[in-house]
Amino acid sequence: MKNYLWNMFANLKNGQMAKNSFILQRRKKICSAFLNLLWDEGLILGYTISKSDPNMFKIFLKYKNGKPAIKSLRPITKPGQRIYYSNKQLWKIDSSKGVIIVSTNKGLMLLDECKKLNLGGEPYIIIK
Repeated sequence: MKNYLWNMFANLKNGQMAKNSFILQRRKKICSAFLNLLWDEGLILGYTISKSDPNMFKIFLKYKNGKPAIKSLRPITKPGQRIYYSNKQLWKIDSSKGVIIVSTNKGLMLLDECKKLNLGGEPYIIIK
């Protein structure tokens, strides 16, 4: 697997530091699932398929009073060091620190959804 998701994390972080209104990102299925979660949580304004290049997403970044809606993106698991948690281990993680996105066998989910469904998985990132 390529590192599309981690590239998107870096692009989001850099785009918001540069105060861009949108960024372009390569179109992949896992990136689409991640963007849906960000949109549901209200951390981005939305995304569309780019008209100039159909293989790219155009992601619209959100700002609150001139400050980025996403303050920090901190990866938990990295491409070279994967970490997997069972459902019992996920219950020990404090979800009040931010939005935690977990990859499960049912797809990408928020930590709270994993706890409700008693699913374990690979926690990707903490978003504050």
